[in-house]
Amino acid sequence: MHNLRFVEATVVDGVGLIELNRPEVLNAINRQVVSELVELMTAFDRDPEVGVMVITGKGRAFAAGADIHEMAGDSPIDLELLDQFADWDRLLSIKKPVIGAVNGFALGGGFELALACDLLFTTETAQFGFPEVNLGVMPGAGGTQQLTKIMGKRKALEWLLTGEKMSAQEALHFGVVNRLIAPELLLEETMKYAKKVAKQPALAVRLIKEAVDKAVDYPLDEGMKFERKNFYLLFSSEDQKEGMSAFMEKRSPQFKGK
Repeated sequence: MHNLRFVEATVVDGVGLIELNRPEVLNAINRQVVSELVELMTAFDRDPEVGVMVITGKGRAFAAGADIHEMAGDSPIDLELLDQFADWDRLLSIKKPVIGAVNGFALGGGFELALACDLLFTTETAQFGFPEVNLGVMPGAGGTQQLTKIMGKRKALEWLLTGEKMSAQEALHFGVVNRLIAPELLLEETMKYAKKVAKQPALAVRLIKEAVDKAVDYPLDEGMKFERKNFYLLFSSEDQKEGMSAFMEKRSPQFKGK
């Protein structure tokens, strides 16, 4: 992890905290930001000291859109050859849980980054939206797909066609976010939850996330088979032996992530 200009990272009690640090442009997401995010998250994914990742933005926004100056002059061929969304695809292949702590705006690419997280904790004043249609384009890093899978076709279209902002309360109602938290407590509460997950047996957490991700896309019988294989696989882990022994011996388990 070197030459990180726009992203800062620290590890606290098993949680890899990642902060977008371009507050002067409301953490607008350019290609460099995505590249740095992928580099950091990939490193944390391989780091046995990290059980969970938390992503947040410094200043008044989580991430208020993509950097329009960067792409305004691009042609379709430029974009095809650049393949800028390959990095986004790598974000979605992270094995450990990723929790977004959304303060302020999460718009356009910022909303797509939020939707790429597994759980979202947000302030009551946060706002979400896909304003791309007002620029003559549309989301390109998964926005139409992710939002539709969460909200359903009709509701997703309602927001995507107008580019209007969605309040935190509406996002909670439609299952886009998990919890609304007072702004001054957002990071504290998110970290508290993340630390709790980081203490869980790491292999079980990893395979639960994998199975839930499959549930979104697989037919039920395929998903059930996938879940079962992951269930069986955990019986080869040390943490399963320890967890079940501790239960029978009425003591607290000491998990090692193996």
